[in-house]
Amino acid sequence: MLCVALLSVAVACAGAAHHHHVHDHQHGAGTNPASSDPVTRSVSGQFVGSWMTSRRGRRFQAYRGIRYAEPPVGELRFQPPKLITNYSREVDARQEGPACPQPVYNDYPVHEDCLRLNVYTPAEGKAKKLPVLVFMHAGGFYSVSGRSDVAGPEHLLDRDLVLVTINYRLGSLGFLSTGDALAPGNNGFKDQVAALKWVQRNIAAFGGDPELVTIAGYSAGSFSVMLHMISPMSRGLFHRAMSMSGSPISQIEIPRHQRHLAERQARLLSCPTDSSRAIIDCLKTKSSKEIGDSLDKMFDFGYDPVLLWVPIHEQDFGQEMFLPRQPLDALCSADLAQVPYIISQTQDEFFWKALDVLRNPSAFESWRADWPGKARVALYLSGDNATATTAANRLKQAYLGGKDIANDTATGDGFGKLYSDAIIGFGAHRLMNLMSRQSRQPLYYYEFGYIGNSSHYVDPDTKKPIAAAHHDDLLYLFNVSYNFPSIPPADTNDSLMVDKMTALVYNFARYGDPNPKPDTPELAGLSWPQYKPADRKYLRVDAPFAVREKLFEDRFRVWEELFPLDYQKCK
Repeated sequence: MLCVALLSVAVACAGAAHHHHVHDHQHGAGTNPASSDPVTRSVSGQFVGSWMTSRRGRRFQAYRGIRYAEPPVGELRFQPPKLITNYSREVDARQEGPACPQPVYNDYPVHEDCLRLNVYTPAEGKAKKLPVLVFMHAGGFYSVSGRSDVAGPEHLLDRDLVLVTINYRLGSLGFLSTGDALAPGNNGFKDQVAALKWVQRNIAAFGGDPELVTIAGYSAGSFSVMLHMISPMSRGLFHRAMSMSGSPISQIEIPRHQRHLAERQARLLSCPTDSSRAIIDCLKTKSSKEIGDSLDKMFDFGYDPVLLWVPIHEQDFGQEMFLPRQPLDALCSADLAQVPYIISQTQDEFFWKALDVLRNPSAFESWRADWPGKARVALYLSGDNATATTAANRLKQAYLGGKDIANDTATGDGFGKLYSDAIIGFGAHRLMNLMSRQSRQPLYYYEFGYIGNSSHYVDPDTKKPIAAAHHDDLLYLFNVSYNFPSIPPADTNDSLMVDKMTALVYNFARYGDPNPKPDTPELAGLSWPQYKPADRKYLRVDAPFAVREKLFEDRFRVWEELFPLDYQKCK
């Protein structure tokens, strides 16, 4: 598993930029042009792609493994990305590029030359300017990728949109931060900005509208999307946004650097730690495989904290800064992209983290022996030791009735909710409530509660899904063929959920409003209200859909008490 994975063409001629291309080495003289490889010419160069088929049998063009920035190798390791604006030769985009270096199994393809993106576009009607969806993957900033085996296009390409999935550097290669000019931090986010600039420059040739770009992300990708909302580097590069299960505004503090992680990485690879120069010079001698393989040894204990690498509130060393302000400060001064925004979380998120603890005797005992110490790290409890200990004990009272963890159903339920709220839930709640007071654009909130035939967490005994876990809504937007069977277009609840989820996203990308339109009859009868501070309504995505209000607010009261913030005054 993945650890959890030159021709100048006027924009007006974008529709004519597609044609079919017969390669002499691949096809005989009498080859049917309809089965030949598609080609797209943009202002940057010429790209040869391949054909794929959507879930409901629609042929579409796939351009995979396109480098959007120079390979970040050699002297470019630990440096900001260099956007590619001109391809001197035809780009062969018929096969996947590698994932960025990370811990992998079974020879899964990873390589440091990983700043790649995939573009998927409908075969017909290229003269149309279609909405563009740019997806930023999950994986805790240290794993997963935008490859088609984990973000497969077959579901969304039943719709009239252009899908772009991207890689960005991970772990120490993407987020090394020493607190000085040698590594100010946030290079992984700057990779994402470079990808968005590539889209602005090239996507018209693929049939996409550069004025109608939606950025969407999940978990770490969701964090990323919210940061693009406030980053000066990202302004004007997108027009709608979706943050699915992840918010950088929560009880988590955004640091000025993560030097301790740079030193930890150095020690893991037998590098000196006496200066930033020594750390970086030594890490540059290590192979990307050594660095990638070491990432799952970086955690404090187990795989906690889930989000080890976090965004950096950059210090000014003369570099272009992705995050020059604290996210909360930027949001509270309405220094943000004014675009329609969807925020979401799932019903059960990280409940399985609790079950993992309860089923692991050594983890179980260590949590029982040092609840405050473990909770401080795993639940992101900021403040000094005394403050964090007080918070840990107050949360234990609220979620576990003040009892020590035990291997029973009550602990599993309470501890599971605590893990979920700490990592995802409270942050989504806080972001929603702040955004609804600072944004002038439509905001929509959903909770994914549908439990289908597949899930990222199944009962170890029955092998059946038991919850709507973190990542589970992605199964209905993407074909995740690496881990899961495809969902055929049959008359089943799972198939209907694919149709509904892709319809919601398509409508939002096209109109800035996910509600039913004439070309999305699957959503007939749906009325998803905008989120307002007064009634706080959200859509519960299940079979059937339902509009509810005040999501999990009974649970979030203790978090508001421990980490107080007046949403109206923003302080």
